[in-house]
Amino acid sequence: MAAQTKKKGSSGGILRAFVGDTRSSDISVPFFAYVMTLLVVGLIMMASASYAWAYSDFGDGLYYAKKQAVFAGIGFVAMIFFMKMDYHNFMKIKLPILKNFNIAGIMYIGVGVLLVMVLLIGNDEGGSMGARRWIDIGPINLQPSEVAKLALIIFFAYSMERDGRKMNDFKTGILKYVALLGVYVLLIAAEKHISGIMLISVIAVVMILCGGANWKQYSVLAIGTLLAAFGYVSWQSKVPDSYVAKRIASWRDPFSDVLDVTWQTANSLIAIGSGGLFGLGLGNSRQKYLYLPETKNDFVFPIVCEEIGFVGALAIILVFFLLIIEGYSIAVRCKDRFGMLIAVGITTQIGIQTVLNLAVVSNLIPNTGISLPFFSYGGTALVMQLAEMGIMLNISQHRYYEPEKEETVPLPDEDGDDGSDDYNEPKNA
Repeated sequence: MAAQTKKKGSSGGILRAFVGDTRSSDISVPFFAYVMTLLVVGLIMMASASYAWAYSDFGDGLYYAKKQAVFAGIGFVAMIFFMKMDYHNFMKIKLPILKNFNIAGIMYIGVGVLLVMVLLIGNDEGGSMGARRWIDIGPINLQPSEVAKLALIIFFAYSMERDGRKMNDFKTGILKYVALLGVYVLLIAAEKHISGIMLISVIAVVMILCGGANWKQYSVLAIGTLLAAFGYVSWQSKVPDSYVAKRIASWRDPFSDVLDVTWQTANSLIAIGSGGLFGLGLGNSRQKYLYLPETKNDFVFPIVCEEIGFVGALAIILVFFLLIIEGYSIAVRCKDRFGMLIAVGITTQIGIQTVLNLAVVSNLIPNTGISLPFFSYGGTALVMQLAEMGIMLNISQHRYYEPEKEETVPLPDEDGDDGSDDYNEPKNA
């Protein structure tokens, strides 16, 4: 008698479409643990690193910490929301008015509009030294370039999923996505946000390669781009008093002009070196007392090194490393191309942003002004990062599972038994 399968009752409605086929009990527990560890430790260290500057500017040493805690709460809610939402909705759901556009397309176009608006009515409230990167939308002070990272990742993943094997064609697999990336790059360049251009470009380059672009054509384009970038930097470094020349000069000799140009880099290195093996103790940093600028933003990690030492800093780096490894593991185990590409994009963003920040504060590369995920102060950045972690957790629920092998039951032989007691007799017995 054939086995009968039990039919699942259809709950229907919006909730079923929102949740999809995910199983909330099957998220990647290690990934969630790494995120929460970095979030909690990041809040504590940012509170300590920003204390002196907050007290000097606002008379409240916990001013930045309180605001960041609020953003962390909002971001945590966003993480749970996207952890529960089936990520396929980004390409499945279409608005009634814009039937030809799904959420992925609307995000790409909407962020493009915000990037244009920030050039027209933006402000520099975030302390970007005169560069317009923020825009006030009601009570919210939004940084569109942070939202652009996620919008690009989701739209690229959707478009590459749709293009399929056409990604091997040079026009579709490379030129199309270079053009789509170029729209964002030009708008972000107008904001004088070099680090934003670097991040979004690396994310796009990795996704294009993982999306199925012809690797030979891709290699030629990549080498040409690197040579062009190297040539531009070399040319600008020889222009007297140019922005690039000053950054490269301070990178080569961080103690050449400690009272002016190299002040920030020099004090960053002093903070890192002062921590020793186990640090001066939480809250006992000396460089944060108005010596090292931007301790709440890009240069929070030197204070981490000073207060909890080499061992503590190495432990944090290890958690970042494990998070990135688990992120790529989620991508590899994802059962569909769309989710795989989103996971690759988000993990690459967190990974490259972490590496670049650590390289800048330790003077391995010239100062580019890039924040450390989960540690640096910034409402838009933290909320977006936690939302991305929610998407990653949802993707982890859609893992590929090997089909279970069916147990074979031996058929009865002519004697009526299952043949388990039979044996082969010699032919000439």
